[in-house]
This record gives sequence, C-alpha cells and structure tokens, in this order.
Amino acid sequence: MDEQMNDLEKKIGSVPRFFRDLVRTDPEMYSMVMKFDQHIWDDGAISRQTKKLIAIAIAAALRDQHAVHAQLKGAVSLGISKKEIDEALRVAFLLSGMPAYVYGKSALEEIMPGE
Repeated sequence: MDEQMNDLEKKIGSVPRFFRDLVRTDPEMYSMVMKFDQHIWDDGAISRQTKKLIAIAIAAALRDQHAVHAQLKGAVSLGISKKEIDEALRVAFLLSGMPAYVYGKSALEEIMPGE
C-alpha cells in the first residue's frame, strides 16, 4: 500500500476496496481524488477533528453504513471522544431526525463501546 493510501486510512478509518483498486484501474482518478482529499482534510479555518465530527453527522444522516464506520474509526485515531461524537449526532438528530441519531449511536456503540 502506498504512503498516500496509508495516510487516507489513518484519516478516515478504512478505505473501501473499490477505491484501493483505483490505483491500478484508474490512476488518474486516484490521483485527483487524493489531491482533493488532502485539500479537504487538512487543518484550515476548522480543525481536522471538527471536520471529522461533521463527516460523522453527515454519514449518519445519510445512513451510510460504510461511511459511518469508517469515519468513527478515523475519529478514534484522531482522539475524538465519544462525548464529542454524541454531540455531533445530536445535531444530525435535530436536522435529520431520530433515524439518523439512532443509526449513528448504534455504530458508535460498536466502535467505542462502554466509554
């Protein structure tokens, strides 16, 4: 696995197989996505941790199983607390309803049980 892919996995928690295959199947697309990813996740006006909390809330609102789990794993590697994630999920609840909150909380309990 190349260094960019390792960095991506640290940022988001896990990288889907189809994306790993882009290195071989569509290197130009892979390169463009990696540049965009770097631009998005780098600290800027808001921190990488804040961006991760936003990503978790969006993934929960969309009920995207892979994204929720990947973003939660990435949050763990960034030292984001369960309490911080819970607050982000409350925002998802306010804007997207109870199903988004329950979806996110269920995944959170799988990734960070009993904290």
